[in-house]
Amino acid sequence: MLSPVQRGIVTVSAFAVSLIITGCASTGGIAPQEKSLGASTLDVGAAIRAADIDAKWPSSDWWMSFNDPQLDAWIEDAEKNNPTLASAQARVRQAQSMATVAHSALLPQVHGNLSIQRQHWPDNVFYGPGPLADETTWNNTGSLGLSYHLDVWGKYRNESEGALDIAQATAADERAAQLELESNVVRTYVELSMNYALLDIARSTLEQQKQVASLASRRLAGGIGTQLEVSQAETPIPEYERQIDTLEESISLGKNELAALVGKGPGAGDSITRPTLSLGTPAGLPTILPADLIGHRPDVVAARWLVAARARGIDVARANFYPDINLLASMGGYAAAGPLFQMFKSMSGSWSAGPAMSLPIFEGGRLRGELGAASAGYDEAVDRYNQTIVTALKEISDQIIRIRSMETQLEDARRSVSIAQKNYDLARSAFQRGLTDYLNVLIAQTQLLRAQEGAAKVQAERLNANASLATVLGGGLMTLSDGPTERDIQPTHARRSEPSSATSNAKSVQSN
Repeated sequence: MLSPVQRGIVTVSAFAVSLIITGCASTGGIAPQEKSLGASTLDVGAAIRAADIDAKWPSSDWWMSFNDPQLDAWIEDAEKNNPTLASAQARVRQAQSMATVAHSALLPQVHGNLSIQRQHWPDNVFYGPGPLADETTWNNTGSLGLSYHLDVWGKYRNESEGALDIAQATAADERAAQLELESNVVRTYVELSMNYALLDIARSTLEQQKQVASLASRRLAGGIGTQLEVSQAETPIPEYERQIDTLEESISLGKNELAALVGKGPGAGDSITRPTLSLGTPAGLPTILPADLIGHRPDVVAARWLVAARARGIDVARANFYPDINLLASMGGYAAAGPLFQMFKSMSGSWSAGPAMSLPIFEGGRLRGELGAASAGYDEAVDRYNQTIVTALKEISDQIIRIRSMETQLEDARRSVSIAQKNYDLARSAFQRGLTDYLNVLIAQTQLLRAQEGAAKVQAERLNANASLATVLGGGLMTLSDGPTERDIQPTHARRSEPSSATSNAKSVQSN
């Protein structure tokens, strides 16, 4: 036979269990629908499979393979002063601070409150007879409270890990911004080098044309030429001079662009001298799995961290279905009259301690909606990650194809220049001796000019292709250990369905 007290405890316990069961609402099968794409499941294509097996990953200073100290110095300045990169670094610091805020929910919280008030009470006409009628007293309170989330369901731990994942993704984005900045400086510098080469060609062509015009004038004076030949020889000179002006303009604009990338005024570009680019070791790919191949790219790492963050978001949404249990304690002193320090006397003090529980009973579908939104956000992040992998493999294959094509095109362009130069020399010699007219010289000179310009542009494209390959491979900025593991990118309930031999979660929560 239970006593009244025992019956009361049983009744309260049964009621509490009923509330908990009611509060733990069903998730109704809401779950993510997408799965991350394994790079090893994709056909990487013949270009990647046939890449140079002796090549290595680009180093973090990959641009030094161009052997130009001036380029090295400008990239170093750009990484120190570029406003866009500085903004990306500020976002990293912001995300790290937000991760610290989220992590604080896992730690005990202590709050203090102090109120000191001097109050005059109404007289007995309004207040009535009593000790406080028409008196002035101190009404002081002071309390110290402690709270601690037990985090039974891992809600706050997952919020902390999710915020840390966002910080990791932001750091990878900052590295991607750094790599893009380096690539932009190199491309602008290569274009500057090409314009210098084209300027040399234009000046040489102008000098040749002036010599031909002079030769035509001498032929006319000697009675073996015509005024038409002199006019034909002089006609291209203004156009060649215009081309020189255009190239000089492009060089000045390129210097301004470099100065802007470095975060300086246009005057800083005035000190730039002619580039001395020369390609060292040709770029290529190492013999490792495609999954590792693209795992060095900052954008792939960032996308993977975002998947991990969305997975933690699902865990947080699921935890909201269950009771939130906290430990609370407080102590303080309270005084509505008496001396200033009355509240610090023992008879004015109080304390309390114990657990506190809150649980959802009826939320009108809010919790299911939050879980559905978190699952959809996870699917979106997975799809974005999968697309990043597909794009990464395409870009790597594209650059390998470009490099191979540029090598062949450069050889063809050099042969074209050699043949055109020989043809021009023969035509000019024949014209000088009166064996042919000026039209043949003009045709040969145009062919030589186009061949020389083509060779300069192919050489620039070859340098750009090597720079682009280093960029799409990740620029040596990331390592495979920088990304989350396979278990990190799955919600907790999905991990539990894995075999026990699965790789354990190696990620640790960091705090500043």
